[in-house]
Amino acid sequence: MYLSAEKKEELFSQYGKSNKDTGSAESQIALFSYRINHLTEHLKANHKDFGTQKALIKLVGKRRALLDYLKDRDIERYRAIIKALNIRK
Repeated sequence: MYLSAEKKEELFSQYGKSNKDTGSAESQIALFSYRINHLTEHLKANHKDFGTQKALIKLVGKRRALLDYLKDRDIERYRAIIKALNIRK
């Protein structure tokens, strides 16, 4: 699988408070961004894969909702995660 336990732990330790911090908004946004990038590359090669396209759209919506939540709660954390992951606003 493209997302191993080690990769998840690396993402959580890099963007969360610790490598076991799976629930913070930053770690979830980082995980969604990694998956979005992977699915985007897959769709570039397989443009007729509509199931993956639907999953990608759902992931983008989930990430957007978390970003909106973070923006309302703590603008500094929002700006930091946008800059770290290079996400367009």
